[in-house]
Amino acid sequence: MKLLAKFSLVFTLVLGTGLAVGGALAYHFLEDLAKTEALQQARLMLQAALAVRQYTTEEIAPLLDTPDMRATRFLPQAVPFYAATQSFNALRRQYRDYTYKEAALNPTNPRDRALDWEGDVISTFRNNPGQKELLGERNTPTGPSLFIARPIRAEEPCLECHSSARLAPAGITNTYGISHGFGWQPSEVVGAQIVSVPEGVPIRVAKQAFRNLMIYLGGVAGGALVVLNLTLYFMVIRPISMLSVAAAEISNGKMDSPELPVHGNDEIANLAKSFNLMYISLAKALRLLQY
Repeated sequence: MKLLAKFSLVFTLVLGTGLAVGGALAYHFLEDLAKTEALQQARLMLQAALAVRQYTTEEIAPLLDTPDMRATRFLPQAVPFYAATQSFNALRRQYRDYTYKEAALNPTNPRDRALDWEGDVISTFRNNPGQKELLGERNTPTGPSLFIARPIRAEEPCLECHSSARLAPAGITNTYGISHGFGWQPSEVVGAQIVSVPEGVPIRVAKQAFRNLMIYLGGVAGGALVVLNLTLYFMVIRPISMLSVAAAEISNGKMDSPELPVHGNDEIANLAKSFNLMYISLAKALRLLQY
């Protein structure tokens, strides 16, 4: 095997190993980054839902939830739970992979009742009053899913409707009955805002970014391999080949060959200088012998 081929093989192995190790590290980094970004988007969605809840409580409810209205009918548009859920459903038209739920242990509307795993999240907030946020991962029939949750506490506006069935507006009891959604206590954790996203979403993003990264790195490595080979050829292989040809000519008795060109002051140039000195000394010795 020629020297250039040997060096090319070594360069390829070194660059390939570097790409493999760097690729493995980069994939884990990109996967973690994608999960972080997915959760950050979920956190922004939670904050938007909180803003909708606050706006509904402060601006919409006073307009719709009047004493006359309470006595006759119930308008869910005045309920922060309902407003936040509906606004998120509109948001899901663009972010279909994300889901939002305001899960409660004892809701008025049955659709808000917490599932088993959501009940565990609410219990975590109940058992840890100082905890403001919970990040987690759970298994679903379609694969792992990430979620972010925040506690929902029974504030004063909530207690106007949920403290007891006797004090609740007639519109609410006529719509949902008196068997559930009541008995809430001040500042009690009654539910949780939960945004979920399938883990496949950030993994898909990470894989796409990883493919693009490896394509770019592969191109850079290929270009570097070409540059290294050209540099090796012109700085090492070619001068050594010229020395080899000149040595072969001298061994065949051809003593009229020109001296080798010398460029620079590196090891190859010094080798060429030494060869030229040897060639001159040998030529002088042969001429002396002829006389």
